[in-house]
Amino acid sequence: MIHTKWQNSPTIKTVKCVHTNAAKYTVSSALTEGKMYDVKNETEEFIFVIDNTGKVGAYYKDYFEL
Repeated sequence: MIHTKWQNSPTIKTVKCVHTNAAKYTVSSALTEGKMYDVKNETEEFIFVIDNTGKVGAYYKDYFEL
């Protein structure tokens, strides 16, 4: 269960949120357009960042400027 340690793991990089226009899910409550976020893990499709709730969340990469 490696995901339980992501909160305290070192930051891989920092990315900027470019939009919160989600077709299916509401992300505007967890992400702020123009804000920088610390990346804790990354896959082909998703990026795991510490969002506005203070927890690690998984989001599609198209919300961010990589």
